[in-house]
Amino acid sequence: MTGGTGESDGSVEARGAGIAGGAGQAQRAREADGVAGGGTAGDAAGGERGAEVRATRRRVLRGGGLVGGGVALGIVGFGELANVSERKLPLLPGPAAATIGDRSVEPGRGQLRITWNVKTDERLVALTFDDGPRPQWTNMVLQTLERLETSATFFLVGRRVRKYPAVLRGKVDRHEVGNHTWNHLDAARRSQEEVYGDLRQAHDAIVDVTGKTPVLFRPPYGHFGGSAVLAADRLGYDLALWSLQMAEADFPGDPRGHARHIVSHVAPGTILLAHDIDAGGRDRRVALDGLPDMITALRSQGYEFVTVSELLRRASAPPHPTV
Repeated sequence: MTGGTGESDGSVEARGAGIAGGAGQAQRAREADGVAGGGTAGDAAGGERGAEVRATRRRVLRGGGLVGGGVALGIVGFGELANVSERKLPLLPGPAAATIGDRSVEPGRGQLRITWNVKTDERLVALTFDDGPRPQWTNMVLQTLERLETSATFFLVGRRVRKYPAVLRGKVDRHEVGNHTWNHLDAARRSQEEVYGDLRQAHDAIVDVTGKTPVLFRPPYGHFGGSAVLAADRLGYDLALWSLQMAEADFPGDPRGHARHIVSHVAPGTILLAHDIDAGGRDRRVALDGLPDMITALRSQGYEFVTVSELLRRASAPPHPTV
């Protein structure tokens, strides 16, 4: 392992079984790195929405009392209004809204593609890394990939790109870079303008530091709503998710066993999720130390490592097959 700086900034990610065990560590890591971890602003917004719902109920009840003889009309009206008031998210605007309620915002291209994996007759696999850069881990990954002449796609957190530009500058020529938000934002809990502003800030940082223009957005945690779709479209992005994820927690201290596990689950068109940081109390070194074994084994089976965009270009099936 090279490139370590001893920095204390940590991950923002804690999902699945790692949430409970790593919550305290993850919180301290987020505070050190200044990266958001799920959104207290969203919680506050939820409280505000709850207050709005209660106020609406009170207004409806008062209105029902004024109907008097129009009992049937009052009941129908109450039912319609109560249905709206019980919604957990606002109609327009809001995190769930996938359409534009007025003409004040240009919608971009008007369409985008969401991809988990692709159908292909070729033995292609896209290796992807989320949440970097960080000097210790990203340098290790880049050196391994360079030694093995392997391309990958890095979904970068904009704040870290600005903090550690030397980790990336001049070192990602063979790779693709994508947008993973500025602050590891939970895009399912924010308005379109909030998501757009966050993505735009990260986009500008990535272009400035790497010299490459991202065309893919991977939402942190795989979370997104309609607002994120609209914001991504405004930037010309498609959404790239994944179909297979590293399983470090299942193979503690066993990088070769972990590599064998991943190799056995890869199929043509797989998008494989890894991380180039350590996070949430889980030792991701298992996956990173096992990269050479994994890459070598897949190549021996005829697999070619490509970027996500290259995988999409070489897909053998149309994105919208007819039924």
